[in-house]
Parts: sequence; C-alpha cells; structure tokens
Amino acid sequence: MGAETPGTLPQESASDVVRWAAFSCVLVPVVLVGYGTSLAGAAGSALGLAAVTGVCRVLLRQSERGAERARVERRPATAGHRAGAAPGARRGGRHAGPNAPVD
Repeated sequence: MGAETPGTLPQESASDVVRWAAFSCVLVPVVLVGYGTSLAGAAGSALGLAAVTGVCRVLLRQSERGAERARVERRPATAGHRAGAAPGARRGGRHAGPNAPVD
C-alpha cells in the first residue's frame, strides 16, 4: 500500500464501489442460473442491478462534484483577507461618517 493523500481516497473508494457493483451485475445472474432460476429471471435481475448501479454511479458523481465545490469555497481567497468577511467590513469599534452627529 502506498501513501494516499486525503483528496484521492474518496474518489478511489467511489470507483471501487462502481467496480464491485458492475461485477455483481455479472455474478448474480450466473449464480441464479446455476441454482436453477430461469434465464429470463436471471436476465431481469441483471437488468435491475444494472439500473441501480447506473443510478448510484450518477449520485456518486454528483456527490463528488458537490464536495469539490465545497472544498473550493472553503479556501481563503487571498492572503491578508479574512475568509467570509464582507468586502468593506471593518474590524474595531464604531466609525462615524463625516456628516454624522457626535454624541
């Protein structure tokens, strides 16, 4: 096992999930036929598993994109700027404008 960076682990595990699901789409019908299920029943099971695998793959891709967007949004914009501060927001006490009445 090599050193894995945190950013590559979820992508690799999602690919592994899709690979195992594709493998099961082939294996399950073979086992069903081996145990005496009709070819039509095994083919129906294979189609159902393929449909579920396809939907899961799409959902995993959307999740990966959303996680990447969230990761990009959390990065600080530039050095010297506070993350999340509104442009023009100032730190400190009250700053009266030039025409504001003085208490």
